[in-house]
Amino acid sequence: MISRRTRFARFSPTLSGLCLLATMLAGSGCATAPYRYGKDSEYIHGYRLPEGESQVVFGRPNRFLDASDWIWPGSWLSKLLLWNYKVDSHEVSTQTVAAIQQYLADNELRDVKVRINAYNVGDEWRRTFRNKAVGGGWRYTLGFISWLQYTILPQRFFGGDNYNPYSNTINIYSDLIPVALHEGGHSKDFAGRTYKGTYGFVYSVVPFFNLYPEGLASTDALSYFRAQANREQWVAAYKILYPAYGTYLGGNIGEWLAFPWNYAIQLGAVIPCHIVGRIKAATVPEQIEPQPKPEEAPLTQP
Repeated sequence: MISRRTRFARFSPTLSGLCLLATMLAGSGCATAPYRYGKDSEYIHGYRLPEGESQVVFGRPNRFLDASDWIWPGSWLSKLLLWNYKVDSHEVSTQTVAAIQQYLADNELRDVKVRINAYNVGDEWRRTFRNKAVGGGWRYTLGFISWLQYTILPQRFFGGDNYNPYSNTINIYSDLIPVALHEGGHSKDFAGRTYKGTYGFVYSVVPFFNLYPEGLASTDALSYFRAQANREQWVAAYKILYPAYGTYLGGNIGEWLAFPWNYAIQLGAVIPCHIVGRIKAATVPEQIEPQPKPEEAPLTQP
């Protein structure tokens, strides 16, 4: 009979290999494939942002809440796993805000709401139940559960950058441009989906399926930095998004294990992803030619 310790020792190399393969596949083609800008006409719309309403809103400064990343252990763990103190920092710079605004504009994502270090239960309710791009069955079940979780466990304290497909809202708490654009990539992915609720449900409950949309969102962010010839953020994206991807791989496996093996699996997945991310970052060329956004084709005269 193999002990749990021995099983983990034998399983860890396999996990590392899976992580290496998954992260390489997630980022493959980023440097060569042209970036595909999204268009408003291609999206499935539900709840349009009301005229005159700001797309990006900010939470009020609060000394206690803004220091919660050093209070809540979950934020400590995120900083440690991703090896970046800006994770869940609750202090988002104007550069990060400008980057997500530009990304949304370039991809014509006009309906998504962005909350920067904010908490608004009423607006979340309104956006969830008026978002008819998501089927009513999903809005009144998973959408309600999502709203309830948002209300009871306020991310304004607990952190955790995310995109909520039921309310079509991006919540940002980390001062990391690649992370913000990764969440933007989720909104772009969902915007073109006809069955958004089903896609969100499968993402939430089917083991390992979340690796697919997470890979899409990270690849989109990496490709966008390449298209913008933004070498600094392209390098930074490899270093943060690859290990972040590893947390999903480790999480899918670790959720079946008891403490402390679930955290050991998480760490075992993230370390090789850090290595692969830094290897990929080292391959980013010094000189990059920008990829301009294609202009709309002119109308032909009859």
